[in-house]
Amino acid sequence: MTSLRILTVDDSRTMLDMLRAALATRGFTVVQAENGREALNILAREPVDVIICDVNMPVMDGYTFIRAMRQDRQLAGLPVLVLTTETSREKRDEGRAAGATGWIVKPFDPEKLVSTIRKVCLQAA
Repeated sequence: MTSLRILTVDDSRTMLDMLRAALATRGFTVVQAENGREALNILAREPVDVIICDVNMPVMDGYTFIRAMRQDRQLAGLPVLVLTTETSREKRDEGRAAGATGWIVKPFDPEKLVSTIRKVCLQAA
């Protein structure tokens, strides 16, 4: 399962670099976008196995992105893990309502992130 393709979506270059380092060194293929609009464009042309997405981004935020991708029947079952600094119940509920599969609070533990990725991919299979 280490050959999974993961789309990471975050407006922070530092966070994208940290995610790439944590995931690529564990054998995952990492595709990156800086906002939801760019992520939708990537999904239109490239298959991925799981998405890790921030919620607070310019152009298109994470909630809008998740709702938009869930409208596409081909993407409806794709696991989406929200990775954010947001911790409130309201924000989590909004993510769940949008269609998020899971919620991880930054800063993240790379081993727990990988474990969660594998878990949601097995459930989606």
